[in-house]
Formats: sequence, C-alpha cells, structure tokens
Amino acid sequence: MVTADETIIADTRRWLEQAVIGLNLCPFARAVYVKNQVRIVVSSARHIDAFLDDLDRELAHLQAVSAEDTDTTLLIHPTLFPDFFVFNDFQGVVDEVLVEHELEGVIQVAHFHPDFVFDGEPEGDMSHFTNRAPYPILHLLREDSVARAVDSAGGDAEQIVERNIRTLRDLGPEGWKRLLA
Repeated sequence: MVTADETIIADTRRWLEQAVIGLNLCPFARAVYVKNQVRIVVSSARHIDAFLDDLDRELAHLQAVSAEDTDTTLLIHPTLFPDFFVFNDFQGVVDEVLVEHELEGVIQVAHFHPDFVFDGEPEGDMSHFTNRAPYPILHLLREDSVARAVDSAGGDAEQIVERNIRTLRDLGPEGWKRLLA
C-alpha cells in the first residue's frame, strides 16, 4: 500500500523530471538529481512552529553533510499552506531563520506553490508556472553550488528566467496539464 508521503514524493519527482528537468527550467537540476543529491522531505507538521522545527533540521542537515551527499533539499508541506499569499508572506519568517542560523550567503531558499503568482504579472500568465509545483515547497540551496551552476550555464541567471518564461508561454496551459498528467 502506497502511503500519502510516497504519493507526495512521487508527484514531486514527476514535476522535477517532467517540468524542471524536462523543460530545462533549471539547467543545473539534472546533474544533482541524477547523482541522487536532491533530498526530498515531506513535513507532517500540524502548525507553523513544528514546520519551522522541520526547517531547522533540514538546514542543520545541509550544514552537517557534504554537497556530494546532499546538494539541495526540497522541504514539502502538502497541507499547511493552501493559500499562496500566506505561504508567500511566510518567506519573511524563513529569511529570519536563515539570519538566526547565520546562513545568509550560505543557503538560499526558493519557494514553489501550486498557485504561485508573480506580483505585477497578469493572472493567467504562464510566467507563474516557473514557480508552480504540486505542493508548497521550500527549496534549500547551497549558495556556492548555485553560483557554480550559474557560472557553468553562462553566468546570467536573468537569461535563464527569460528563457523559462518563453518556454512556458509556448507550452501554454494545456501543454502544462499534459506534461504533468
């Protein structure tokens, strides 16, 4: 019998493989994924304080192991943040946690959500899908790994963002649905 966590991890892996890697939305994801350096953790915290404890544990894990063991972590909470705007506001708390642990410049956190929207972009624009995932996810990244990856990709993260938006606009909403079906 498949557990709920196994389903969440399988959905996340499908999104990683089909969208993030398959569409090359993150040109450096493939390398760490195929080397099994992506840690995927599902939180079952029932409140934000417990979720912050999970975040603390994952940050400690990244500090304790080498990048060869775990280069990046996806911390997923499938139910705690159904509202994107609450999740988006929570990023301020996450930033404070990084400061508290003296990890500014060491770890950065990207966030993904099923209803992610960029401020100032039209509601239905496909640009939002660059940060849409099956569940709310905090992506904990080692800054030095990101810097090396950006350098190896030509050194211009803004070009990657623009290319991703073009790719997703070309794909369209129906193509996105088919991709993850």
